[in-house]
Formats: sequence, structure tokens, C-alpha cells
Amino acid sequence: MTDNPISTEIDFEHDGIQHGFLKLPYSSNTSAWGSVMIPICQLKNGNGPTALLTGGNHGDEYEGPTALFDLANRQHIEDIQGRVIIIPAMNYPAFLSQDRVSPIDDINLNRAFPGEACGTVTQIIADYFSRTLVPMADLVVDIHSGGKTLDCLPFAASHVLDDKLQENQCEAAAKAFAAPYLLKMLELDAGSMYDTLVESMGKTFVTTELGGGGGSTPYTVEIAKRGVRNLLIHAGIVKGEATPNPSPPINLNMPDERSFLCCYHHGLVEPCVGLGEQVKAGDLVAKIHNIDRTGSQPECYYAKRDGMVIIKHAPSIINIGDNLLVIAEVV
Repeated sequence: MTDNPISTEIDFEHDGIQHGFLKLPYSSNTSAWGSVMIPICQLKNGNGPTALLTGGNHGDEYEGPTALFDLANRQHIEDIQGRVIIIPAMNYPAFLSQDRVSPIDDINLNRAFPGEACGTVTQIIADYFSRTLVPMADLVVDIHSGGKTLDCLPFAASHVLDDKLQENQCEAAAKAFAAPYLLKMLELDAGSMYDTLVESMGKTFVTTELGGGGGSTPYTVEIAKRGVRNLLIHAGIVKGEATPNPSPPINLNMPDERSFLCCYHHGLVEPCVGLGEQVKAGDLVAKIHNIDRTGSQPECYYAKRDGMVIIKHAPSIINIGDNLLVIAEVV
């Protein structure tokens, strides 16, 4: 098996606080013998569980990087029992360009797992996580939001798994995150996702969607900060009392593909429902206006199930194949 070219000065077995980089050699027009330098921090104090915390899997999602850069800069080692590995922006080229995917190879990191050690930059990052970082972890937390193209209710999520003990552990951890919404999430293309890779290794995994629209808010950043601390307490790595959400979480479920509403027209979105609104199957949820000419009626889109609107397309211009919105059952 080919060795991964990423190197780091971080000693993963050494106690203390370490700040450094994952150094990925990359020869480009602007730097012949250059490297992609991905910031990493490790906090380790004695024996105990390991948490792997990541943000920036997609480069236009900012709650994760904000919460994790903040954590790496202020966490005290005496508060730790075990190990915390923090990578605030795992897809660092995409993060720097403020895009969902890397401008270097145009590959979506969250659809590149398990990766390739001799592949493109994104594939090499995926391989390093698959073979080096994830195997060390007991708890893996990957913080997402909607990026530039989606708006999401702030939820923590887990998945349906064949191993029901593992599924219960993931669900308990997602609940401990204490987001306003708790989702049992369905993925349309899970095969090459980071989530699937982590879960296939038997790890406890939590993901989130916290807002979107290409920016962050004080509200969503606070949810991310609070959630990360709560999960470290839940894992027994940090001592203290968890901070609950001000109100009990609303439990949601995506039992099948009827939760997703795909757009079959290009045009201007006229929303008829908003995030957090409850709908019935058959309700009008959006109209798509023809923007190529006047004189035509808008295309109407209807809910395919009862439930709550949890995700919607953020830009007002939509294209064929875009996800218009997501409706989850309230349970």
C-alpha cells in the first residue's frame, strides 16, 4: 500500500498542547516545491478517549471552523483527560477559496472517501483521515452548515446503522450536542462520504447542519461552540456540566427519499413556506418562475410528505437538479 505523503510535526502520543500543520506537498504554478498547510491542534493529557473534531469539510461552511479555531486557541490542558485532535478546516484549499469544493481539483472532499494516497490533493486528504486520524478516534464530530447554496435549521444528526448498539451511541451523542433540532438523517449518496467511512470503522459519529447561506451568525456559532463542549463532556474527556439548549430538542426523521424535493426547472424561486414551517403532503411549497421570457405560468411544487421544512435552497435562482427543499417528519 502506498504511503500517504502528508507529514506532521504533531506527536500524537505526546502529552500537552501542540499546534502545527498537516503538510501536503503540492507543486503548482505559484510554488514549484510548495505544500498545502492544513492547521491542526492536539490537546492530550494522560489516558482516555480520543475525540477528532473537524470543520470546513466544505469550504463555504463557517460555524465549524469558527468554533474549532476558538476551541484550539483557548482550551486549557488541565481540563482534558484523554486526547482531542482539532482540524478546524479539513478541506483547507476550499476553505481559503470560500467554496464548497477545492479549487485545486474540483473534488468534493465529503464524496472522496476512503481516498487515494497517490491521488489528487483532495483524495490525499481523505486517505490521511481514513488511514491515520480516524483509526485513532473514539468520537468523531464533523460540523457542517448549508454553505452558500442551502439554508438549514440548526440540527445535530445521526444515521440509521446496521449495528444498533453503534446507532444508539451515535444518537445519544447527537442528542448530547444539544442543538435545537435532532435529526435521524438520510443521505442520498452515502457511499463515499466521510460519515460512512467513520461509521464503517465502528466509531461514534455526529454531524450537524447549522444555518447556511454562505455565512454564520452569533446564534449558530454559539450552538456549535456549546455543542462541541457538550460532546467532550459526554465522551468523558472534559469535566463539567453540559449546557442544554434552552428548550428540549425537536426530534425529526427522514425515513425515505420523499423528504427531498428536487427541482426540474430553471428559474426564480418564489418560496411559499419557510424554514421551520410544518406542511401536509400536497401543500404548495414553492413556485418556479420562468426567467427566460415573460408570458408563462410558474411551475408549482408540492410537498411529498407531512412534516417540517428543515432545509431550503438559499439562492433565489435555481437550476434543474438542484435540491429545492427537504421535509422531515416530526416524531
